[in-house]
Amino acid sequence: MDKIAVYPGTFDPLTNGHLSLIRRGLMIFDRIILGIACDTPKKTLFSLEERVELAKKVFCNEPRVVVEPFKGLLIKYAKQKKAIAILRGLRAVSDFEYEFQLALMNRRLNADIQTVFLMTDYKWLYISSTIIKEVAKLGGEISGLVPLEVEVALKEKYGST
Repeated sequence: MDKIAVYPGTFDPLTNGHLSLIRRGLMIFDRIILGIACDTPKKTLFSLEERVELAKKVFCNEPRVVVEPFKGLLIKYAKQKKAIAILRGLRAVSDFEYEFQLALMNRRLNADIQTVFLMTDYKWLYISSTIIKEVAKLGGEISGLVPLEVEVALKEKYGST
């Protein structure tokens, strides 16, 4: 039986930090489902369809990564997908408290699905989707921080092609 993990998020946009986490996650899991959240309180730059399409382009040559949107409770989605774990990344101590609360709530809802935390690779510690969007919006250089497909899409969004 495959060891499946769900890596949830808005991925608005996907960064090289996310890619690093997925690559390292594939050393632990047979398959990772990149679950792109439909339900988010965040105001997203890219529509759900755009975020899914961008992620599919980025992972088109990685058959062990499945990209799809999900709706509702993450733990129910993970169970439906027969996942044994939820994969989460931690950049700094400030991430830990919130992620810890989510992990405990998910454990209360379904103790059979574990939350696995991976520390972000040190070279991506300072980046976030929010920072990437702000830099791109102001015309700053983002190459090397996001996949090429995302860089192109951000430049198109902000009219800096």
